[in-house]
Amino acid sequence: LSLIPSLGLQESAWLSVQLMANDMATTGFAPMYGQFVLNLPAHFSQEDFKVYWKHIDRFCSDIGMAVTGGHTGFIEGQNSTIAGGGTFIAIAPKNEILTSAGASPGDAILVTKECALSSTAILALSFPETVKNKLGGEFYRLAAESFYRTSSLKDALTAAGQQQTRNAITAMHDVTEGGVLGAIYELTVASGNGAEVYNDLLPFGEVQEAVCSLFSLDSRYCVGAGSMIITCKKEGVNAVIESLAKEKIPCVEVGRLTEKEKGVKLIEEGREKALNYFHTDPYWAAFFKALKAGWK
Repeated sequence: LSLIPSLGLQESAWLSVQLMANDMATTGFAPMYGQFVLNLPAHFSQEDFKVYWKHIDRFCSDIGMAVTGGHTGFIEGQNSTIAGGGTFIAIAPKNEILTSAGASPGDAILVTKECALSSTAILALSFPETVKNKLGGEFYRLAAESFYRTSSLKDALTAAGQQQTRNAITAMHDVTEGGVLGAIYELTVASGNGAEVYNDLLPFGEVQEAVCSLFSLDSRYCVGAGSMIITCKKEGVNAVIESLAKEKIPCVEVGRLTEKEKGVKLIEEGREKALNYFHTDPYWAAFFKALKAGWK
C-alpha cells in the first residue's frame, strides 16, 4: 500500500488499489474481494485517515471489488511510503486463468501504452516546478494527467475478455519495477522461453521521454505501471490490437517468444545482444537525487 505525501492522499489511495489490481489482471480476471493491512505513521491524523480510506473504498467500488477485512495500525517510527499490504482475490474457472505457463515459442509480444508511464507521472507530480520550468506547462500537464492511466486492469480485461481474442491470449504480465524491458524479461523467463525484442518497436511516448531525459533515466527500464505485456498467438495480433484500440488503449507488437536456448535478445540498430535484467529500478535513485538536490 502506498502513502506518498508529495503526491497526496487521493493519489496514494489510487496507487494502493490499482497496483494490486494490475497484478490480478494478468490472470484475465478482475479482483472480487480485497483485504488491507495498514501500517500508518503514528502522526497520521484521523482526519487524513478518513480521507485516505474514503478514496480506497471508492476506487475498490469502481472496479467492482468488495473489501472483506483487514487491520489498521499506527506505528511509531514508520516513515516509509509503503504503508502496509493487501490481498486481492478472484474466483474463476481454473482452466480459464492465465499464467505464464501458457506462453510458447512463436507467440507475439505486445505492449500497451507507453514506456515509463507511472514513473514519469509521479516525477512530474513530485517535482512540478522543475518539470514546468524545464519542459513547459503543457508537458507537465500531460505527464501529470497520465497518472490516472496507471491502471492496466482495463487493458487485460479487454484483451482477454472478448470472444474473438480470448483464445489468442497466452499470458500477461503487468509492468512494474524494471520497466517494459524488465517485464518482458520476467515473463519470458517465467514461461521457460526465449525472446526477440525489437527496440525500435517499443512504445516511446514524447512526454515520457522528455521527463526521463530531464531525470537522466532510460524509459525502457523505469517503473511502468499502467502498461501490460501480452503474449498472444501470431494470428490473433491484429484482433487484440483492434480490440484495445476500440477502448482507446494503444498497443503495439514489439517482438516474439523463441525457444529457451536462444536466450532473451534485444535487437537495437540492427544488432542483436542479450537483454540485460537489472534488479534495481533506476527511478528510485533519480527520485531521491532530485529530492536531495532541492528540486521542487
